[in-house]
This record gives sequence, structure tokens and C-alpha cells, in this order.
Amino acid sequence: MGTSKMKHLAAYLLLQLGGNASPSAEDISTVLSSVGIDADTERINTLLAEVKGKDINELIAAGSQKLASVPTGGSGGSAAPSGGAAAGGSAAPAAEKVEEKVEEKEESDEDMGFGLFD
Repeated sequence: MGTSKMKHLAAYLLLQLGGNASPSAEDISTVLSSVGIDADTERINTLLAEVKGKDINELIAAGSQKLASVPTGGSGGSAAPSGGAAAGGSAAPAAEKVEEKVEEKEESDEDMGFGLFD
């Protein structure tokens, strides 16, 4: 899904969260134009056709399940420890390494190089 379509989807979801249970193409265009984005009428109509008659919460849940299976690149296994820790070892050093990796990942995700409405 291209970033252009994601902008339209984001506007649709913002309208839903704001209490508009059934946003129209005009509603989506208004939200997008409020942040300086030219709305693509064809994409809006496609989006509205895809979500018509569907519960947005169910769509989000289904999408979340699909995303859970997508590899993110940072969760691969690490190299086996060397020396005495491998043979007799304690699990504490391994746990510390995992925590350090998690913290590094969180820090690097702060700026992904694009904004929601770029």
C-alpha cells in the first residue's frame, strides 16, 4: 500500500475516531486539505468501497494479525556466547544483552524519515 493511500486511510481513521461513523469522500478530502494534501478522488472512492459495510475495529484487528507475521529485521537470533558462559553458564548475561537490543531498537524507531501526512 503506497504512502498516498495510507494518507487517505489515516484521514478516514481520524474521522472515525472523531465520531464520524461513516466518513464521506468529501470528509476525507477536507481533512487532507486541512494539512496541505491534495486528495486523490479515485483513491478515496477505492478506500470507501473497500471498507463499506465492514467494522473498522475488525479490520484493524485483522491487519494487526497480518503485521505480526511480518519480519522486522531486528529480531533475529544472536551469535552463541563464547568461552565459559556457553558451557557452564548463567542466563543473566544473555538477558542483559536482549534488554540492550530492545532499548536500541526503540531509540532508532523514533524518526523513521517520514511524517504521517508528507
